[in-house]
Amino acid sequence: MFVKGRFSLQDCRKSREGGFSLVELMVTVTVLALLMGIGVPTFRDVSLGSRLSATANDLLASIQLARSEAIKRNLTVTVCASSDGATCAAGGGWEQGWIVVDSGATLIQRQSAQPAGYRMSQAGGVDPLRFEAIGIGSTAATVTVCRDDPPGSQERVLSVSAAGTARVTTTTTGTCF
Repeated sequence: MFVKGRFSLQDCRKSREGGFSLVELMVTVTVLALLMGIGVPTFRDVSLGSRLSATANDLLASIQLARSEAIKRNLTVTVCASSDGATCAAGGGWEQGWIVVDSGATLIQRQSAQPAGYRMSQAGGVDPLRFEAIGIGSTAATVTVCRDDPPGSQERVLSVSAAGTARVTTTTTGTCF
């Protein structure tokens, strides 16, 4: 009760019940900072893994398309790196983009360049992948998708066998060649 010029003990208790003390606020902020310190790097790793998988799976889909189109069209179909989206590039890597084209020079698919900071390296150089009319690849190939700088602990390795089958595996070697 309020008496002229005085506060009762009951009025003081009511006014303190609605807020937080400085100690409670500091403990809450500290716990939140610890959770963010643990959660943000983990989220970053998950995001990186997702981007690497998406890039490797894009190339895998193009390779599978090339193989199926070779069988369907009864022609040799090629997957090759392409900087302009129309012709096979003489140099550069797969990260500049790639195309799927048949032996009659018909463009089947075009893939744009990959995001900056990611690298796609093929063992032995950037060679076109060709599939004969029966679906068999002319050569085996291995393409590693990784982060360029700084190198991470995650990579995706796309392996294409001479029989024409392709698969993506995850490695943690951290070697972006």
